[in-house]
Amino acid sequence: MDTSQYMNMFLEESMDNLQTLNEALLYLEQSPHDVDKLNEIFRVAHTIKGMAATMGFSDIAELTHKMEDVLSKFREGKLKVTEYVVTILFECLDTLEKMVNNIENGNDEAIDIKTVMESLDKIANEENDKPEEVIAETIEKNIKEDLNEYDISVAKQAIENGMNVININITLSQNTILKSARAFLIVQELEAQGEILKSIPSTEDIENEQFDLELYFMLITSSTKEEINKIVSNISEVRKVEVSDVEVTNTEATNIEAINVETKKEEIIKPKEIVSNKKEEQTKVEKKKDVKKAHQSVRVDLDRIDKLMNMVSELVIYRTRLEQIVIDDKSQELVETLEQVERTTSELQELVMKIRMLPLEVVFNRFPRMIRDLSLELNRDIDFVVEGAQTELDRTVIDEIGEPLIHLLRNAADHGIESREARIAQGKNPQGTIKLIAYQEGTKALIKVTDDGAGINVEKVRAKAEKVGINTEGMRNNDLKNLIFAQGFSTNEVVTDVSGRGVGMDVVKTKISALGGSVEVVSEEGVGSTFIIKLPLTLQIIQALLVKVGNETLAISLGFIDRVIDYKEENIKKTNGEEVIVYREEIINLIRLNNRLGIDSEEKEKSFIIIVKVGGKTVGLLVDSLLGQQEIVIKPLGKTLSSLKEYIGATILGNGLVTLILDVAVLI
Repeated sequence: MDTSQYMNMFLEESMDNLQTLNEALLYLEQSPHDVDKLNEIFRVAHTIKGMAATMGFSDIAELTHKMEDVLSKFREGKLKVTEYVVTILFECLDTLEKMVNNIENGNDEAIDIKTVMESLDKIANEENDKPEEVIAETIEKNIKEDLNEYDISVAKQAIENGMNVININITLSQNTILKSARAFLIVQELEAQGEILKSIPSTEDIENEQFDLELYFMLITSSTKEEINKIVSNISEVRKVEVSDVEVTNTEATNIEAINVETKKEEIIKPKEIVSNKKEEQTKVEKKKDVKKAHQSVRVDLDRIDKLMNMVSELVIYRTRLEQIVIDDKSQELVETLEQVERTTSELQELVMKIRMLPLEVVFNRFPRMIRDLSLELNRDIDFVVEGAQTELDRTVIDEIGEPLIHLLRNAADHGIESREARIAQGKNPQGTIKLIAYQEGTKALIKVTDDGAGINVEKVRAKAEKVGINTEGMRNNDLKNLIFAQGFSTNEVVTDVSGRGVGMDVVKTKISALGGSVEVVSEEGVGSTFIIKLPLTLQIIQALLVKVGNETLAISLGFIDRVIDYKEENIKKTNGEEVIVYREEIINLIRLNNRLGIDSEEKEKSFIIIVKVGGKTVGLLVDSLLGQQEIVIKPLGKTLSSLKEYIGATILGNGLVTLILDVAVLI
């Protein structure tokens, strides 16, 4: 069987399923008695095993099967969900992820699964420690097998939440031809009413028809036992049904929780054939018709979306060209037609940009697991909070933002959050908090990484700066704090696996600047720190201000521009050999673009200063004249001009002129 055509599907779905398992295991560690989550984990693991076996990846299938053995112990109540067991399962998931990545990259290097397999095998086969409190079970004789500790806990929780827990004993007719099919029909009807907590025989035995005529189920449901009785008794070839409520009570003599079965039973002996109620069936059909179709989606190759975006970008360029022609010709008929073209192009552009957008959730969902591992490694109690994961960004930005966020979160865990003892000594909550918050603000997305830890020690930063040769004279506290983004700068004296090499913050700054964004830090010693990242929602089509410097036309993204003011020579001052302007009692550095970019420019009667803001810094850019605002398409400069760091790309204007787009972050 040729499986190559299914390879992409296998890789994508495997990574999705592994991420689902990571999230589900984190949740299960906090809520070990959540039977729905446990069933979800089991289903996803089973899916991975089946897909791997089908594709011929026996190692992945074998490792996942061993993981299923441990999960089965959870379901049977023979194993507790502990930090140690979950950590081993996470190691298993990490190994599976490496194996899938190797397949994707065409790497034939074998991954050693022996150690993980042995750890899983040890957990699956060892006897679980006896609980300190003995749990007594008083189950009626009609129940074939005593409930274990896990089942009791789930049943108790369900009853406390106002649900009914019902025992159902079913006897099939002697002349039942397909027992397995009939049993599955019963299971299907019961699952439609709630969650089956216990099944005797097991679903595997039912599938293999390894049972007589007796079936027992324990069901968690919102329906009453009378309603369940009626549903089961209406199924063909069911001869006898017994139902009873299960109640969780406190036994006063021993103060031990037990499960007692209500003694009253309802028994129905059915004749061989019962005509089903057509009205009830009709009602069921009508209910099914009312159910809306689930949301549907289709996987599309990313290259196709990129090509579609490029085609739309070309349309925007030609639309701008048409606008120029209409202005020159002054034809009313052309104006009306162009308005229609503009409207359609804008809608198409907006739609394609939305298709390219992805929620930050695809990046954020890996971080809870990372923070959990860090808290264990650093022996710190950390509460991780994520807000705004549904905020959407361009796929290109999403692909690049993961690494900077990893550095910021690791920094918050290591530099920020103090040890439990230190926090208690300072009168803080022993548990530290790290927040990852995202939201949209105009044409930008803001991502904040906040911690309630030690904050930044300004004097420590100043001393380190002086040590590495950075002149800090005249620097404000805020500027000093932002020195942590300098290359090779680290206040950690000891290099650890987590931090201390002075490369993390430099990577953050470089990556975010390359995306046309900015990053700054706000910190108060003893209170905590907040890193604020501002990113453009898209990198393809932007609103820009066109300016003239000499005979050259340049474009500046509106996202950086704060305001535009008139240039007046008398407002220009000099400090430390640099030109500044005083505007609204604020001293702002002045950059003459003609000097910085090497463009010949004659002095004009009227010039303009464009005040731009990047990463907490404000600078004035001197230009000769303004040409107006325009929507432009960013085109990369290519390898030949890649050394021109002052420009992020170029665009084609309506008159066919190629114009360079300034990279304001690099200029500052």
